[in-house]
Amino acid sequence: MPDAVPRVLVVDDHPLFRDGVAALLASTGVVEVVGTAADGERALAAVSEHDPDVVLMDVQMPVLDGVAATRRLVEAGARAAVVVLTMSEEDATVFAAVRAGARGYLLKGSGQEELVAAVRAAATGGAVFGAALAGRMAAFFSAPPATPTAAAAFPELTAREAEVLELLAAGRSNAEIAQALFLSSKTVRNVVSAVLAKLQAADRTEAAARAHEAGITPPQVGSLGPGGQAGDRVRGGKRT
Repeated sequence: MPDAVPRVLVVDDHPLFRDGVAALLASTGVVEVVGTAADGERALAAVSEHDPDVVLMDVQMPVLDGVAATRRLVEAGARAAVVVLTMSEEDATVFAAVRAGARGYLLKGSGQEELVAAVRAAATGGAVFGAALAGRMAAFFSAPPATPTAAAAFPELTAREAEVLELLAAGRSNAEIAQALFLSSKTVRNVVSAVLAKLQAADRTEAAARAHEAGITPPQVGSLGPGGQAGDRVRGGKRT
């Protein structure tokens, strides 16, 4: 029904902002707020419970971030359209959200009219991006496909964790990763544990599978130097 009132779930870890957006939308009379959630994990449960048309999703949240939650909703076949509502306008975050399946991306400075219009458009199958992002999104969709990096595909990871994930996805052992990145074995073990926790992967195999699903082409061991700089190689235990 074209005149149906869209049902919305608001997801944000800041109570004042979350409740404020929910109240703002409810006051319009043209949007029904069916619930709120404080993190991505609770958002998944709330979507299952309330079956909203649209999810307004923050990115940086504890437990499960917005990009990962969006990806899991899409993988689960949820019908809700995700519109990211966040402070970040970094290209890596924007494109990671789109790759995860978000149908829109707005900045938290958006006004009431823009927010309501975005919800109504997303509820009817439209894609919505704020005016500040429209040009970049046009370039993103018109550019030739680029090989995604772990940092872009999984913005919840630190730069070091992304490097380790790419090598892990190449099937490298902790010892090989340590040699390639000039790290101690203990440091690599700690980083791998952090990667598994953030991706909610049960083991290295599942983490590697997630990376492959995101289209990541792992680098060859030895192609990375300290901090991920290309050019340094390890031969006989020495850097060349």
